Amino acid sequence: MAQVLEFKLPDLGEGLTEAEIVRWLVAVGDVVAVDQPVVEVETAKAMVEVPCPYGGVITARYGEEGTELPVGAPLLTVAVGGTGEAEPASVPAAPEKGTGDAESAVSSEYSGNVLVGYGTAGPAARRRRVRQTSPTAAPAPVPVPAPVTAPASVPALALASASASAHQGPVPVISPLVRKLARDGGLDLRQVRGSGPEGLILRADVELALTTARDHRAPAPASVPSAPSVAPVGERVPLRGVRGAVADKLSRSRTEIPDATCWVDADATGLMTARAAMNAAGGPKISLLALLARICVHALARFPELNSTVDTAAREIVRLPDVHLGFAAQTPRGLVVPVVKDAGRRTAESLTEEFGRLTEAARQSALTPADLTGGTFTLNNYGVFGVDGSTPIINHPEAAMLGVGRIIPKPWVHQGELAIRQVVQLSLTFDHRVCDGGTAGGFLRYVADCVEQPAVLLRTV
Repeated sequence: MAQVLEFKLPDLGEGLTEAEIVRWLVAVGDVVAVDQPVVEVETAKAMVEVPCPYGGVITARYGEEGTELPVGAPLLTVAVGGTGEAEPASVPAAPEKGTGDAESAVSSEYSGNVLVGYGTAGPAARRRRVRQTSPTAAPAPVPVPAPVTAPASVPALALASASASAHQGPVPVISPLVRKLARDGGLDLRQVRGSGPEGLILRADVELALTTARDHRAPAPASVPSAPSVAPVGERVPLRGVRGAVADKLSRSRTEIPDATCWVDADATGLMTARAAMNAAGGPKISLLALLARICVHALARFPELNSTVDTAAREIVRLPDVHLGFAAQTPRGLVVPVVKDAGRRTAESLTEEFGRLTEAARQSALTPADLTGGTFTLNNYGVFGVDGSTPIINHPEAAMLGVGRIIPKPWVHQGELAIRQVVQLSLTFDHRVCDGGTAGGFLRYVADCVEQPAVLLRTV
């Protein structure tokens, strides 16, 4: 007898509790293979494709594109083969959509695989194949109330179960963020009709209810006929996705970290001359960001206090052995901080290549959670925006961030004479818990010396 299995939004790891459906990759009636991607979702970290652990026929989907679902909410249901004893098996090739015999179409497996870079709610399950009941014994097919009709070979029980899966009655709000949003807005959740699976109240439902309540405020007093009946309401942009994650992280940084900033102007003429000479020698081109990264790595080797984090629960400073260098990148989805792993072990050529790869992935919204986590120190080149200085906010839970302004010609006293030199402003924001101003100043001064005289690095190699 056929079964209908429910696939829920998996635990995405990294503390993420919800995701927004960006694009469905399958429709009701489609035949899917084990681990085939079925939906593209966007989290606060990245945009990823979610594979389905079941093989069979899609009988229902939950949520339209643009809907935000909490982890554990149903994504879709899959009609699989008849019951039987589980046995290990390899993944069979899926037939073309709408073709093939009934047995191959709904021959079922379950995969314990999870997305690379994500967590899982429990140990991976064994693969199993369920033997298909003879097609001659299957009852007559039942039409599926969906835009795409399921193949006639799907057993009636699998299709009927999908339509009977909805339950009546209120469903508690799962997301604590939704509860907080309603509480802050003075909204009684008992008066909100949920649009999620089984009436689940989503963030969009609460935002709509709050907007409706504002739009139905009492009109202005009759004594002021010229006044509008409703006060003007500005555009409201939900703090979710990447923008919401950035807001949460920066707020936490400002709340938890007692930061301080120091800065210095440096003559970058020597660094620019050295880069031009390296690129003129042939071979792979070296980026300015790669050279600044090399300088940061050497400076952190001299001042390891800044490559650390604070364990507030244990009241300990944790000095980290390796430098995983984050760099700020502006993308169409907002500000992200990709991380170059093991930056201290990379050459200038390797750093240039990795910066290029991560930057392109950021522009294409193709960064994975692994690309965006694990940083120990951040390099922020805000000079690309045409500004000279800034006071960066530390990328929590790191301990420091180096900011680099634009490099422009300025009057500068060089060898006792006034000259036009390539000048840059460098700023360092640091966690005052991990070190004092002397350490921070020493780090920044060493960086400035390397920018002015790149040969200083040769003494540390």
